[in-house]
This record gives sequence, structure tokens and C-alpha cells, in this order.
Amino acid sequence: MDLIRKYFPDLSPLQMAQYEKLAHILPPLNEKVNVISRKDIASLEERHILHSLSIAKQFQFSSKDSIIDVGTGGGFPGIPLAIFFPETRFTLVDSIEKKTRLVEELSRQLELKNIRVLRDRMENLDLKADFVVSRAVASFEKLYHWTNQMILPAEPKHSPNGLISLKGGNLRDELKKFEDLALIFPISAWFEEPFFSTKKIVYLKK
Repeated sequence: MDLIRKYFPDLSPLQMAQYEKLAHILPPLNEKVNVISRKDIASLEERHILHSLSIAKQFQFSSKDSIIDVGTGGGFPGIPLAIFFPETRFTLVDSIEKKTRLVEELSRQLELKNIRVLRDRMENLDLKADFVVSRAVASFEKLYHWTNQMILPAEPKHSPNGLISLKGGNLRDELKKFEDLALIFPISAWFEEPFFSTKKIVYLKK
């Protein structure tokens, strides 16, 4: 967990232990269900855990906030964020049963009490939350269409609620309809590894 310690030196011993355990238990569990590719599982800390935690560099969630992770896959970005923000409520959603079973098992072994897991399609969800987060799920326009109704209006004392999506590559065409609305944060501003050179956070406030 050298990268996690490098960029988040103030984590508690419990949080560090949970990240270390996540990196230890996920590979053997993944072998059974093949949710994450073998290439990526070898770079789990950088490409999955740290990538997910880039959101924590820009956004600070409170105990009053609720988060929906749509298309969570193997539990990213939801599980790393739930460890980082233990007082915040997270709902991790995926339509594929083997993925939700994996996430449930990870949550159980990590003893994460602030996570619930749902198996359903995004377009069928009847949920409300302050923020929706996603990673490598669909185009930003589809994400907006599926999730905008889920996001609650922000209370005056809170940071603006909204959609937070981890994206990569050239986003000009994908974000054309949102160019005056969406904010783009390059992850390379926080993390110096080459993997993050094209990675971005796209944020659309409610």
C-alpha cells in the first residue's frame, strides 16, 4: 500500500488495514468470478483503489451524505470510498449477480457497515442520494439520463450534490452537450503515475 500511504498519509491504522485487506482478499475471490481482468488485478492498488480515491481529493463527504455507486462492478469506486468516508452511507449497484455477490463478500470481510448492495439495472432504480459516482460504466450522457432523477437537491450547508464520474481519454465529443455545465478535474494534478495522465473526474452538479 505504498501508493495509498504516499498520497493519503493521514489515514487511520484501521483504514490502512482495510485497504491492505482489500488488496489481499480480492484477487483470490476474483479468480472465481473474473470481474477484474488479470492484467488489472496485478495493478490493483494503482488502477482500482487509488483511482477510486481520486474522488476523495476533490470531494469531502459527510455523515449526512448518501452516495450511490452505479455499475459498481468489483466494488469500485464504492468500496475504497466507503473505507475513506466511514460515516457516509453508500449503496453499491450492479445488474450482474456475480458482481453483487463479490461486493457483498468484500463488504462482509472488510466489516463495512456503511455499505448496502443492490442488484438491479440503473434505469430501474428508484433511489435517492446526494451524489452518484461511477467508473467506466457508460457515456456521460447515458449516466446523466439514468441518474439525474436520483440526485437530491443540495441543502444550503452542503457542497452541491451531483454526478461524479471517473473517465479517461479525450472527452470532447462525449461532453459536448455538457461543456458549459460539467467541471473536469485531471487526476494527474494529484497523482504522478503515468496511468493517471489521461484520467479525469467529471462532475455535474445538481
